[in-house]
Amino acid sequence: MAEATDSEVVVVTGASAGVGRATARTFAARGANVGLLARGEDGLEAAREEVERAGGEAVVVPTDVADPDAVADAAETVEDAFGPIDVWVNNAMVSVFSPAAEMTAEDYRRVTEVTYLGYVYGTQAALERMRPRNEGTIVQVGSALAYRGIPLQSAYCGAKHAIQGFTESVRTELIHDDCDVQLSMVQMPAMNTPQFEWSKSRMSRKPQPVPPIYQPEVAARAIRWAVDHDKDEFWVGRSTVKAILGNRIMPRRLDTYLARGGYDSQQIDEPVDPDREHNLHDPVSSDFGAHGPFDDRARDRSYQLQASMHRRALALLAGLVAAILSVLFGRRAASTDAE
Repeated sequence: MAEATDSEVVVVTGASAGVGRATARTFAARGANVGLLARGEDGLEAAREEVERAGGEAVVVPTDVADPDAVADAAETVEDAFGPIDVWVNNAMVSVFSPAAEMTAEDYRRVTEVTYLGYVYGTQAALERMRPRNEGTIVQVGSALAYRGIPLQSAYCGAKHAIQGFTESVRTELIHDDCDVQLSMVQMPAMNTPQFEWSKSRMSRKPQPVPPIYQPEVAARAIRWAVDHDKDEFWVGRSTVKAILGNRIMPRRLDTYLARGGYDSQQIDEPVDPDREHNLHDPVSSDFGAHGPFDDRARDRSYQLQASMHRRALALLAGLVAAILSVLFGRRAASTDAE
């Protein structure tokens, strides 16, 4: 068993690509020791190299998060290498682009096991180690789709809704037990990740994230900030805010809007290769990196995120501006009265 060090110990599931890959690099840049969990060994080894180049240390643990024993063993492996886990980021996911009428029972089972139960097993493994120390942070990488379902992704939307309910339930238990383990959920917008190249699809055209699209580094910065500031929930991107608030105000109108536009907004005008590999049951070979194929359309920053991260400073600035304007208008009024 490794002795605890001053270096932060972080576990990231789904670390071989996309948001998980970017998140691992972000924590490594501040010297963290990172446990990299995913199924794709090519991507995991490439992620290890990126973590080490960024200034951290990494241990690769090939893991299918749908297997609770494998997740528990992975947690033990990370602690053997680096010591007690400080941060656990649940991020691994799979999806199927398909109308619900064409989904199979096996499709639903597999998406639920990975995208929902994988978070449950990760949370359990983390809590088992964090509760006795009464410290640590667990982050659930969520989505605007945890609140607002869209067509063609019923299994994925259902899993994200389930994560939201599970997280709220467990958080109330932690509060009841006066436990200081932080449980956070970061709700993401559409991200430019490789999932759109390897997710199973029954559509005739290639899938895409619903615009506006953000780079995975935006998500990674938000996750890091949520960890540092003990946020229970954090919304990323103006589109996420609009989707969540819009669903609270006018859910039926959004049903109609998505029924009309939700199919085309998730596809581009290129045919899907019917023989392309998908990662529903097995990882796709080779390393895909953090980014998907939409670099030319993806945003590398979110002004809404920046505003949320600096809300106190913006409030102080707004107060200062208001005070200055009050003085200026007061002087002008006094000058007018004197005349």
